[in-house]
Amino acid sequence: MDGPKRLGVAVSGGKDSAVALELLASILGKRRDVEIVAITVDEGISGYRSLTLEAIRSQTARLGIDHRVVSFRDVVGMELDDLGSRKGERTPCSFCGVFRRRCLNLESKRLGVDVLATGHNLDDTAQSVLMNFMRGDVERLARLGPHLKVQPGLVPRIEPLRLIPEKETFLYALLMGIEFSDAECPYAADALRNEYREMVDATESRHPGTRHSIVASYDAIRPSLMSSFPQTDLRRCACGEPTCGERCMACELLEEIRKND
Repeated sequence: MDGPKRLGVAVSGGKDSAVALELLASILGKRRDVEIVAITVDEGISGYRSLTLEAIRSQTARLGIDHRVVSFRDVVGMELDDLGSRKGERTPCSFCGVFRRRCLNLESKRLGVDVLATGHNLDDTAQSVLMNFMRGDVERLARLGPHLKVQPGLVPRIEPLRLIPEKETFLYALLMGIEFSDAECPYAADALRNEYREMVDATESRHPGTRHSIVASYDAIRPSLMSSFPQTDLRRCACGEPTCGERCMACELLEEIRKND
């Protein structure tokens, strides 16, 4: 090993990422060959992000973990509230997901992070699998995390809570007294994922084990999916970030915004 490995943890201030950080710190925090840094994306959401930042700062201070904040304003030149006030076919969530990924990848590379951990739980994973199946996006389905192949320019991601139900992370956070915020993003109601969350929750209620079955089925066919849709060598967008096409999605959205101004 050339030196300490840097493990980044994407923390939003919610229960899932707070639990992921707590567990990783308790398991790896005392190792001399591992450094942990918490990374938060400040999207620029009035009355929301400030509340979650308080919880994150409290937790990272208690754990003695370095905490870095990267903002939409610095990376893409505008805040999500600016986008939320615009009229158009896209919801704020459409922009948020793309710009958050750019912020996390850029900050992870700047900090020399080797692997980035996220707080995605079993519910999130089952929803993502179902959503891509129903949209017919089999190629994206094959690329769901955790990442098995390291692509140049992309910091690989791991999902330590991938098989843990959301209610269990919530209960664990409460029992352990972990600092987290239960504030809800004001734009969350417009997210397409809500429809799939309702589907999965309703089916899980009638047929316990559905979430595990969805993820287990996906894991069983994932090798075949990856064989049929192998990861292509990524190009370099004009902004410097990797992309499958000529330009990355973040740049395409920024161009769309400029044209609509």
